[in-house]
Amino acid sequence: MRLRGNRIGVQGRPTAGIRREVRESSGARVRFRAPRVGTTVGVVFGVLASLAPGLLPRTPTAQAVVTAVLVLLGLTVVGLGRVVVRRMGFGGVPARWRAPALVVAGAAVLVAMAQAQDWQNRLRGAMGVSAVGPWYWVQWAVGSAVITGVVVGGILGIRWVVRRLGRMRSLALLLGAGVAAQFVVVPTVVDWRKAAYASANAFVDPGLSQPSAATRSGSPVSMASWPSLGAQGRKFVAGTPAQAVRVYVGLNSAPDLNARVALVIRELERSGGLQRGNLVVTVPTGSGWIDGEAAAGFDQRFGGDVALVGLQYSDAPSWATFVFGRKAAEQSARTLFDAVEQRISTLPHPPKLYVYGQSLGALGGSSIFTDDADQARRTCAVLWAGPPAGQVYRSGAMVLANASDPVVRWSPALLWRAPNLTGTRPDAPVPGWLPFVSFIQTSADLLGALDAPSGHGHRYGTDQGTALGSC
Repeated sequence: MRLRGNRIGVQGRPTAGIRREVRESSGARVRFRAPRVGTTVGVVFGVLASLAPGLLPRTPTAQAVVTAVLVLLGLTVVGLGRVVVRRMGFGGVPARWRAPALVVAGAAVLVAMAQAQDWQNRLRGAMGVSAVGPWYWVQWAVGSAVITGVVVGGILGIRWVVRRLGRMRSLALLLGAGVAAQFVVVPTVVDWRKAAYASANAFVDPGLSQPSAATRSGSPVSMASWPSLGAQGRKFVAGTPAQAVRVYVGLNSAPDLNARVALVIRELERSGGLQRGNLVVTVPTGSGWIDGEAAAGFDQRFGGDVALVGLQYSDAPSWATFVFGRKAAEQSARTLFDAVEQRISTLPHPPKLYVYGQSLGALGGSSIFTDDADQARRTCAVLWAGPPAGQVYRSGAMVLANASDPVVRWSPALLWRAPNLTGTRPDAPVPGWLPFVSFIQTSADLLGALDAPSGHGHRYGTDQGTALGSC
């Protein structure tokens, strides 16, 4: 029997429709469709924000991560905006605007890339780092696309699972995952990180030689054994030049804070540190690190007539200690300083007393004093290098702060106001402030703050010692 219109094919579907689907599936007549205007806006916002001027040179991978994060943030904002617009009864942007929007976005990205390359090369020129070229942007584009694609694919996969399971089952699965994360995953990760920090602290660098001089902790005659000093402590006492007394006590040198402080005093007495003309209490960073450049600067500043004292209070990185163990840094610095101050007060000719701290060490060192007058009364001088923004007493202290150091600029207030750069030294071009964008850029630069050459970013030189004031 012959029917009018389209012929009936398999399962009652018109054969003309089948032929059309076959042509489309074969790609013969499939045309490129530009993304929706909102999607284009979200992506281009993320890209432009990520290419805004930052403080430090970035690798293509680091730049790709920043771009991907901001693109995903832009897409999230656009998605939420679509939901609001639909519920208010408004329609979307007409499809005819998609292609023009894509062209404008592409042009804007090309202009931003050119400006970003100029800014990156200006930073690199000031810091003595090689310039970037076209290959940098190829790596950046591929990395950004891959990271964004993986995350978007994961989100779409989760949405597919939710649709398959239904809302109630998905909610039950989410609650189960939350309970598992709280009682299994989080404790496992925490224990794993603690073990990793302890392992890094215990690592003995084969390139370091145990000191033989009695003026160094960790020597054969020291009461603080070489293995107990920790990775950063061993670097400190093995450093050159050799004139200064270097006393260091690690987390494993004694069972608790009071015992470690008592051991520091005994080490000062044993090593001859109390007979030197100058004594510097050096407050380490979170992992126990004391900058070797600072130690060399102190040796130069005092002509070797100095004792440097350090006490480890954590084996975790500074960022982790800042977030979770800040009180340990402050308590350690106060306890050590009080003990040293009390001990030298009994001497007929006590050494001149100084305090130095970098980064989290500056924060811990600043907590020793109640105010500027207390600081001036109890010390000859103090020096803070790269202190966290607004976290230390600056009046009466020598402060070294690179304009390119994100640590001295970062603060939640960057979201709504420009940073206070008073007292920073201009070591490289300084970007202007942009609401929200500057906060994101500075946060991203924190990750590479220690990768900059000495004298830039969060790296400081021997002037950490030579710039220390006098009584």
